[in-house]
Amino acid sequence: MKRIILFTSFASCVVIGAVLSGSAQKGPGDASASETSVIQIGLQIAPVPLDMTGKNPALVGLGSYIVNAQADCNGCHFAPPAYAAGGNPFLGQPEVVNQAGYLAGGADLFGPFVPRNLTPTEGRPANLTLTEFLDVLNTGVDLKHRPPFVPSATLDLLQVMPWPAFRNMTEREKTAIYEYLRAIPCIGSATRCGA
Repeated sequence: MKRIILFTSFASCVVIGAVLSGSAQKGPGDASASETSVIQIGLQIAPVPLDMTGKNPALVGLGSYIVNAQADCNGCHFAPPAYAAGGNPFLGQPEVVNQAGYLAGGADLFGPFVPRNLTPTEGRPANLTLTEFLDVLNTGVDLKHRPPFVPSATLDLLQVMPWPAFRNMTEREKTAIYEYLRAIPCIGSATRCGA
């Protein structure tokens, strides 16, 4: 009887230790229990095929949730048309995103301001490193330096992009957006997409 109690106690300690050890080893790219459903939703609603090779699935899912369910990035950064034929929810149709223009930019929506192509070039969203991408989200700096230069040629800030809101997101959330954008297909010329 004592052996059974000792064995049970020992086994319980091993299990508790393994659980605590596993949770202590989570890195910055790991999901918390409360994020798991958000990540799953994000992966389910991604309107384009995702290349998960070398990507953190938790960050990709979280990024997709932010981009597609919260921020509606494709609402500005699309190459027309935004929706596939018969898939425009504003016409009462079941939503179907135009995959050929998803986050590819170029729509003439805001006068002289043209949304950029956010799809990855050589694995870099909008051809930006993570550091550059975070700089854009945190400060609004226009690293592409395309006219119009607002407020001046020496301090060029994005005027339509809601970077003042994005900069209030956590570093994990902003990194998740970047990781998701790394996973979507490149759209553009053969030179841009390396084909």
